Amino acid sequence: MSVGGESSPGAAGEPEPETDLGAVLTALSDPTRRLLLERLAAAGRASATELAEGLPVSRQAVLKHLKVLGDAGLVTSGRAGRAVLFEVRPGPLDACARHLAELASTWDRRLHNLKRRAEAVPTPPPPKESRQP
Repeated sequence: MSVGGESSPGAAGEPEPETDLGAVLTALSDPTRRLLLERLAAAGRASATELAEGLPVSRQAVLKHLKVLGDAGLVTSGRAGRAVLFEVRPGPLDACARHLAELASTWDRRLHNLKRRAEAVPTPPPPKESRQP
């Protein structure tokens, strides 16, 4: 399922497309979209009307947020009778988490090497006091 009702890439038997990390991070930068993802993850599948309940935004605003999430590959949708139901696609989140973990590991190594080099530099002896007659 995909936003718009077509079948989604990454469905059973299809390869997962390359994740656009920029689109995922942009989509996750908005607190309302993060809340929608949390609600969808808890519900499994839900309509925009169900997701909009209790939010300070309209159903139309929720649909716009779901489109951004769908464009980033984080959400898919499909028809169930008359209703359009949305669900989370965890693949792009996993890819983003792996990328961030690799980035953190790289920086940890760089900082460890920098610390090791800084600690290996011998400290110069204190200057000798000169005595004047």
